[in-house]
Amino acid sequence: MLNTFLILLAVLALLSIIFEEVTHLNKAKTTLFFGCISWVALFMAAGEPANEKIVAHQLNENLLEIATLWLFLMSTMTFVAYLNAKGMIQIMVQKLFPQKVSVRMLMIQVALFALVLSAFCDNVTATLVSLGLLTTFKLDKQMRRRMAVLIIFAVNSGGVALITGDVTTLMIFLAGHVHMSELLMLFIPSAVSVILLATLFSLKAEGVVSTTPIKHTYQTVDVLIALVFFCTILMTMLLNILFGIPPVLTFLTGLSIMFLIGHTTRSDKEEIKILEYIRQVEYDTLLFFLGILLLVGMLKEIGTLDMLTEAYTQFNPNISNFVTGMGSALIDNVPLTAALLKANPVLSTPEWLGLTYSVGVGGSLLIIGSASGIVAMSKVKELTFVSYLKYVPALFLCYSVGYALTLFLANRLFD
Repeated sequence: MLNTFLILLAVLALLSIIFEEVTHLNKAKTTLFFGCISWVALFMAAGEPANEKIVAHQLNENLLEIATLWLFLMSTMTFVAYLNAKGMIQIMVQKLFPQKVSVRMLMIQVALFALVLSAFCDNVTATLVSLGLLTTFKLDKQMRRRMAVLIIFAVNSGGVALITGDVTTLMIFLAGHVHMSELLMLFIPSAVSVILLATLFSLKAEGVVSTTPIKHTYQTVDVLIALVFFCTILMTMLLNILFGIPPVLTFLTGLSIMFLIGHTTRSDKEEIKILEYIRQVEYDTLLFFLGILLLVGMLKEIGTLDMLTEAYTQFNPNISNFVTGMGSALIDNVPLTAALLKANPVLSTPEWLGLTYSVGVGGSLLIIGSASGIVAMSKVKELTFVSYLKYVPALFLCYSVGYALTLFLANRLFD
């Protein structure tokens, strides 16, 4: 009876995610509610004090995993919130792109820019910045829609190769299934698939577009903090590879340096202090992950994930991973990945890399399958669920090519 009730809560949480746009109920709040209620039910059903201690131990283990993820995301998102507010990202965009360029070249440049940016920023920020770039060029409706679709795919592809770019990559990394050096290999299939899509989209693109430069003012401290951010990313990778230092510790160190720089270079009378940029972090995103991971942890404790493992292992892992990626276009890839990690299937390094690529990129197959798709749909009025469907064949082709290349390279390098 208890298990049925808890599974029902998980199903309701999943439905609240899928139908968020219909119900207008924030998925972060609904998943957090169902996640907390599920653990409350576990405690109430424990009965004896000894069982209560077991549930408490299980909850503490779950919360430790969540805290590690939370602190890492909070650190990266605080850096990005500051740099975005100060216009540093926009300045970088204008330095990279010429004022006059052909539509075909612009498409490839935008794709590569979104690909690289999403490896260092969260998907939402990378999508917003890339879409903001489009507004500086005079594009017709069809080309703007095509560019938006390309950005969605590029953003989701770029995030798979670095733990700073995609939460599912971070989750698989923190679980100890892949190393930082192994993840970097995913840049190759990601870049190839993105360039392939840009090439397909640019076949009928003609003409030249121009942009008007926008002036931004910034201070030396802003440049210094931008350097701290990129140095933190580099040191996170190096220290983890050389000494096994957890990424969350390195990023918290970088964040503390950011705060110290702000304290020594700014007066107390200034209207916005650096520390206050932490309030601009997208807490809805963090709350959503908290709720999802609480639910998945609960499903593990009641043994439901054992069935997922059985279904997953019925087929060749490479096929299962490919289908799982397509499934992430319908179901959020965070709960999918969290469930698989809790189920703990026995996979080789190439198979874990295949899963990392598939759950990161597969959400691009439908506009509702990723955070970047939802953001793009809200920002580009020409882009709707129906209009996005015409691009699905090209997206599926590029996803398949990227996945196949991932397996080929991973088996050659790490098998």
